[in-house]
Amino acid sequence: MRKNAKIGVIILAAGSSRRLGYPKQLVEFKGIPLLQRSIDVAESLEFDTKILVLGAKEDAINKKIDRRNFEVVINENWEEGMSTSIRKGISEALKLEKELEHILIMLSDQPLVTKDKIEELIRVQLYSKKQATFSEYAGDIGVPAIFSREIFSDLKKLKGDQGAKKLIYDKNFQFGTVKFEDGNFDVDTTADVELLKRMEEE
Repeated sequence: MRKNAKIGVIILAAGSSRRLGYPKQLVEFKGIPLLQRSIDVAESLEFDTKILVLGAKEDAINKKIDRRNFEVVINENWEEGMSTSIRKGISEALKLEKELEHILIMLSDQPLVTKDKIEELIRVQLYSKKQATFSEYAGDIGVPAIFSREIFSDLKKLKGDQGAKKLIYDKNFQFGTVKFEDGNFDVDTTADVELLKRMEEE
């Protein structure tokens, strides 16, 4: 799968969970906080660098997770939007391993992300040699997604609450997708938490 490529992973978990009212990073699914599930999935694979970006409520979150082999980075500017966490994560990843060829970006609120799906994203990215490979769900694309070194600089130019999806509007941007319908479910509201609880019982 790896073909000796140097790959880093960044988990973005700096947001304030404004719509939910308490840290969604710590919402439990099958007895495990959502953020811990993301960490554990990433830890089941071999990455050259592992960065966890925290921000809002970072003290409370840090106390309740096992960060394993992740380097924790605090985004003091988390209120300015997701782009600040992406920029921070990439900068820190490259400090740890300046020869990184690809960076995978994950979130902390997608409970159905699996090791197999991450492996498929990496495999497609390495064999396609495109600038990025996104997950595809509900007729849209998003994260988890993996990006090649040639667009790290573009990711670091994102502003405000822009995510990496903004790059697709550049006609010269070449990307692939991997079907992942379960990626459409993330936890943002109390209704999502209730749905998560019902899913535990299935």
